[in-house]
Amino acid sequence: MIFGTINNTLLFSLVTFVYMIFFAVAYFLKKKVKSIELSIFNKLIICNILSLITELSLIFFILCDRTFLNIVLKIYNICLFTYVWLFGLYSYYISKNKNKRNRQAFKYRLYLLFYLISCIIILILPVYLNDVDYKQYSYGPSVTFLFFIVGLLVILISILLLANIKNIKEKKAMPIIMLILFLASNAIIQFLWPHILLANSFFSLTTFAMYFTIENPDVKMINELNIAKGEAERANNAKTEFLANMSHEIRTPLNAITGFSQALSEEEGMPEAAKEDIKDIMMASNSLLEIVNGVLDISKIEANKMEIINKQYEPRDIFEELESLTKVRIGEKPIEFRTYIDATIPKKLYGDHVRIKQIILNLLTNAAKYTEEGHIDFKVSSVIKGDICRLIISVEDTGIGIQNEKIDKLFTKFDRLDEERNITIEGTGLGLAITKKLLELMNGKITVQSVYGQGSKFTAYIDQKIVNEEDVVYKKEDVVTVDNIEVLTDNVIKKNILVVDDNKLNLKVAEKLLAKYPVNVTKVLSGFECIDLISKKEKYDLILMDDMMPKMDGKETLKKLKENKDFNIPVIALTANALSGMKEEYLSLGFNDYLAKPIEKAELERILKKYLDINL
Repeated sequence: MIFGTINNTLLFSLVTFVYMIFFAVAYFLKKKVKSIELSIFNKLIICNILSLITELSLIFFILCDRTFLNIVLKIYNICLFTYVWLFGLYSYYISKNKNKRNRQAFKYRLYLLFYLISCIIILILPVYLNDVDYKQYSYGPSVTFLFFIVGLLVILISILLLANIKNIKEKKAMPIIMLILFLASNAIIQFLWPHILLANSFFSLTTFAMYFTIENPDVKMINELNIAKGEAERANNAKTEFLANMSHEIRTPLNAITGFSQALSEEEGMPEAAKEDIKDIMMASNSLLEIVNGVLDISKIEANKMEIINKQYEPRDIFEELESLTKVRIGEKPIEFRTYIDATIPKKLYGDHVRIKQIILNLLTNAAKYTEEGHIDFKVSSVIKGDICRLIISVEDTGIGIQNEKIDKLFTKFDRLDEERNITIEGTGLGLAITKKLLELMNGKITVQSVYGQGSKFTAYIDQKIVNEEDVVYKKEDVVTVDNIEVLTDNVIKKNILVVDDNKLNLKVAEKLLAKYPVNVTKVLSGFECIDLISKKEKYDLILMDDMMPKMDGKETLKKLKENKDFNIPVIALTANALSGMKEEYLSLGFNDYLAKPIEKAELERILKKYLDINL
């Protein structure tokens, strides 16, 4: 190897050594996480510094005493070889994924054996110092062998880089490329001017560049991130708790309002004026519930817990219901509501009809809100390919329209356009944001066309699976013969339902809603009373259990009931807690099903039909 003129070599080596010492001290004083990558990098720094110390030692022995010069030369050669060998190990590590590294661990042992054998050969082979015209450099078999194995390692590192270029991050590849270019340059310089020493300087530059590419997270930063993460989680938990409380506190009185209103609306002999008032009450409570549901839906979407529940349904029933709801929403406005439903739409489809209804209702509600006169066109067409029916749903209105530059903001939550102009129009700005998210969850999409001041057109595309028509099979016990003709019977055998709720108003609502069905209702105000009745062998076919009760909540009550091995009554969680993931939580705790407050007629009838086998 080369030592050049003594003065130039000493100055260059000393500057590089001092720089690397400062760099090493700053680096090693930092707390670091443990990783293989960092372990190799640590060894590279130490090897580089040892190589520089050996280089400075060589200068000392040349100037003062050449007794041990031959041994120091060989140690110097080993330091240079070790650096390149470690870099080869680093290149292999970052180019392989974790599984491959585990499966090919034996290759490391072969690589280590290659290192040990090479070091022994370097030590055994002779090395000489050329000292002519004040230009000192080493030569001999040991040096020739060093050039050979370093060249071999460079070739192997280059092949490894090219073969695994897709697995290596761009920034991690940069030090490898730097080393290859430096070693190639050093070889050329050594061939032309053997007395110029640059190897250690090149290694120092590579080591410094490598520092900015390794995965070296600062422990202090990690701690700060963990603290920030903890605060974010606490804030998120606080938000979730607030939404849960809001849901419970608002839904509980809403349950009474909607429940009593629904029961009153179905009573015979009610004066027309009273019916109109009840209708207004139900519309107002539904509007409030819509706002609450919107906030909860956004919470579910942001937590990635929004459920898409696919079931068989008849799309025309949904479209007819939406038509009725929209006409009610339009009210007395001079708006012509026009509906066009494609006759080729299959009778039955498979998908989340609840979310589809929510999507269309949001679009229709928006049209009704922002249109004062003219018309609203509700069109549904289809494109059928195989067993998939693509529903193309469009809602076009002659409303206020949207400015082109503001169309992109339409689907931003809590963002309402033209706030000053639309200040009298109710809403939170959540409807379209939820609509877009729901469509994305169902692999659908939505487009908008609008002319400011003239109207807008929203078009949604949703793919649904086509269900082949199947014959309806009735249970034998539901069929009787009258004049030799089989007809369906009403299930006249009344079922027994136990309703558990600490709120007397909620118990009254439940009794009112269940009055029209063939059931006997028993009401209790606590989990203790429920357990007492069951322990007395009272017979019930179904239990509707409120969760948030004082002293003993619904979950505790259910746990106590299940301690009795003979207990086999279906228990439905009746709760105002409608946050994301709550249904799954209640089911995991042993509840058979979940019924949210305010109680919806359709959901109540689903529960009665499923668990009591009541014909509705």
